[in-house]
Amino acid sequence: MKENDAIISWKIAGVALGLLLTLATFLVKPLGVSTQFVVTDAIAVHAVAPAAAESNTYLAKYGVKDEWSIGYGWMLVAGMFAGGLITSRLLRAKQPEADKGSMPPMWAAVFGGSRKKRFVSAFFGGVLLLFGARLAGGCTSGHMISGMSQLALSSFVFGVFTFGAAILAAHILYRKRG
Repeated sequence: MKENDAIISWKIAGVALGLLLTLATFLVKPLGVSTQFVVTDAIAVHAVAPAAAESNTYLAKYGVKDEWSIGYGWMLVAGMFAGGLITSRLLRAKQPEADKGSMPPMWAAVFGGSRKKRFVSAFFGGVLLLFGARLAGGCTSGHMISGMSQLALSSFVFGVFTFGAAILAAHILYRKRG
């Protein structure tokens, strides 16, 4: 898809995202979603085994009358899924791989055309990403969008290493075979 074919210019979308982020930070707090999974775990463990939750330093921090209770954060998570689904349906015809059965040509050339294999890879990649996000103390939306906009040094470090790892992984996964 060429830039002229886009429904909205990436420049306008970037400015809109920046304004939305500023408004969200002003009205609520900086955006971030990986914490919601920990909050949900903590709420569940507190409900089932409160002593175990309180004895765990990490879970004790979340889940009991926490300002991040299931609400704002989970609405953001749900909105990401809903927004992705709605956008993919509305813009399906403009997707470069739409005429090839929704399989990106680069993926199919290296890993084959199995939708199941792609789904399983995407799922485990997401799990690995979430684990890394919690290990780093925040996810890409928390660090790279909110943190960088607040000029947090840790977010810039996170961004450099995230892009560096992604570039390295792409070179390894998509290297010419044969």
